Amino acid sequence: MRYLAIDLGQKRTGLAIGDDETRVVTPLDVIEQARQELLLQRVVDWLEREQIDAVVVGLPLNMDGTRGQSARRAEKFAIELGRRTSRPVHLTDERLSSIVADEQMAQSGLTHGQKRLRRDALAAATILRDFLEGLKQ
Repeated sequence: MRYLAIDLGQKRTGLAIGDDETRVVTPLDVIEQARQELLLQRVVDWLEREQIDAVVVGLPLNMDGTRGQSARRAEKFAIELGRRTSRPVHLTDERLSSIVADEQMAQSGLTHGQKRLRRDALAAATILRDFLEGLKQ
């Protein structure tokens, strides 16, 4: 099964793809924030282009596990995406995914701007790796 992972942010949204058979996950794209309608359309376009079977949306829970405004936004986005595509949409805890992405780039030699452009796609890849790991268990 092929998955698209989404790290939904206020300014940028990261995308990554992978599958549950090979467990290979690849950062795909970063979408600069636009109106929700445009963002949804760009994600739907990637779903079609990459022949994605299911979606994983990062759920930004607070460190104590409670849901804040960002988590509620991710839940609404996931519901709307599922409605538009008829694909399964899974929400998964994304706490610390951006920190993992930053650690991956720490010794990369990239400039701050280059890191900022890649960070969200790498965070989406972390979200998908964690999700696929959970499927094995």
